[in-house]
Amino acid sequence: MVSLYNTGLELANLLLGSDLLNQSWEAISKLQKQNLTLLEDPSLPFSVKYQIYENPSKGSVIAFVSSPNCAVNHLQQEFRELVSSDQITSFDFLRTRSNTSSISIHKAAFTLFASLENELSLLKQQLTSSQPLIVTGHSLGGSVASLFTLWLLESLPSYGAQQILCITFGSPLLGNNGFQKAMSEHPAWSSCFLHVVSDKDPVPGFLISDHNASAATLTTPTWYMPFGNYLFGSESGFSCFEEPQSILELMIMSSRCAEIENLHNRSQVIDYGHILEQLKNKAICRGISELPDSISNPLQAGTYLLLEATGVGKLQENVNLSYLAMNIAKRAEVQAKRKQNVFDPFKISVTKKSLTYLEWYIKNSLEEAGYYDKYKTRRSRSRDEIESTENLIKHHRTLKFFWKRTVTEVENLPWKEGKIRRKRLLYAATNYRRMVEPLDIAEYYGRGKKDYVLHGRSEHYKLLEKWLAGENTQTYQRSQASSLTVDSCFWAYVEEAVISCQVLKGSPQDQESARGNLMKFEQYVMDMINNFLVSREIFLSQSSFMLWWNEYSKVVGNSYTSPLTNFMNDGFRSYA
Repeated sequence: MVSLYNTGLELANLLLGSDLLNQSWEAISKLQKQNLTLLEDPSLPFSVKYQIYENPSKGSVIAFVSSPNCAVNHLQQEFRELVSSDQITSFDFLRTRSNTSSISIHKAAFTLFASLENELSLLKQQLTSSQPLIVTGHSLGGSVASLFTLWLLESLPSYGAQQILCITFGSPLLGNNGFQKAMSEHPAWSSCFLHVVSDKDPVPGFLISDHNASAATLTTPTWYMPFGNYLFGSESGFSCFEEPQSILELMIMSSRCAEIENLHNRSQVIDYGHILEQLKNKAICRGISELPDSISNPLQAGTYLLLEATGVGKLQENVNLSYLAMNIAKRAEVQAKRKQNVFDPFKISVTKKSLTYLEWYIKNSLEEAGYYDKYKTRRSRSRDEIESTENLIKHHRTLKFFWKRTVTEVENLPWKEGKIRRKRLLYAATNYRRMVEPLDIAEYYGRGKKDYVLHGRSEHYKLLEKWLAGENTQTYQRSQASSLTVDSCFWAYVEEAVISCQVLKGSPQDQESARGNLMKFEQYVMDMINNFLVSREIFLSQSSFMLWWNEYSKVVGNSYTSPLTNFMNDGFRSYA
């Protein structure tokens, strides 16, 4: 927990001591000088310029700047408008099933991005995931840099994200709460963004509320929310934050102070190069003895030092840093716990023990009625059988718990990433479904219920079946019986056939429907048999299928013939 905020101090020092920030700002400065006439003419409409700077030893830098240079006096009311993701298909990949919030992006930023979309599309095709890349931008150019980085991340394999860093300087907020939630579902993506903000710059906080930052309060509803990591700077130093609500509070306070300070010079554009030069060798650390008595734990202490480094206390005398530090630290604890509890759906090895036990159980059930019926009619006749049953129930639950959560996690991923993960998991998922779902069916009908497929089937089994169908996996003609019955609902259809067989003995008005169902079941079974898609265990003498067949053959009589009766009367010798 302490390391979470020690990292904020250390990361700030690390970045300032490294060449990354200076390298990024140098690229921006070069581009600004190349477009000096456009940048200094406030009468021109907003446009965006970009340039690639190659460095074989350090990787490439792509810089974006907006023209004219964006200062507070350029930002009018219409500048606050958002555009919904429904209207911007370029970023459809941000939408997920778990994030029901509407995703919206800053309209001005997207408009500038769209003006370069064709050029950037060609550029994207030229870039590879093996080459380190910094995408950087100032002000609105930073917003366009962020959108381009997102576009790149979506098109690259997951390991490609490790080679990309987006650094913005004085950039306005980019999206609404739905956008921030979408980004939070991609921690690997979110960690690629670093937004540098000066306490003298009112632009980053301009979009926070309906009114300008000087009128905002900490409880003002906001259209916009921050994402990624923020490097806040003041004369006191720089510090890093990543928790969105904490960033928002700091931005509101910084913007309020920046607005007051720049009230008479609203056209001023902040020179981040000068700020970086001043702070490059300045260590961000303070003695613990200087902390107020109200700070009660190391996390709060680290947070207090971070807030001091941003200069919030000096800018606003009425701000209680201790109180603010305790609130932010509390939210950080909640966030850290959430991160610790994030389920990793790809550690399939945790289920290996349970799968091994289930395989053993299946193998040791072949001398009886097969594992489906052994589980359905389980009766503990000895201590060993009691232990075996208890172990099977435990492993059954372990596997279901794991795969239910896995399916939920994968289904909530954006479409493209979800497709990649589904493909990786497909073999294990299909094997699990074919082994475990029959146990669910056994429990369901063992309780005297009916119509499992419509009323009892877990949603995650349906989704796993869709995964397999969606991959369009190439089918091949089997020449021998499958070790596991391919249709995991096979035993549910057998149980329904048993019920229909009983109906044939009852009221005549229900017999026609039951007879139709049984004819469909016969055809279904023969299709499975002809394609070797059922396990040989269904023909064990005490299996539910054989018990159904024995009863059904009596009901229909010796004169009835069908492909299935011919096959069964032949002793199913052809089924290898």
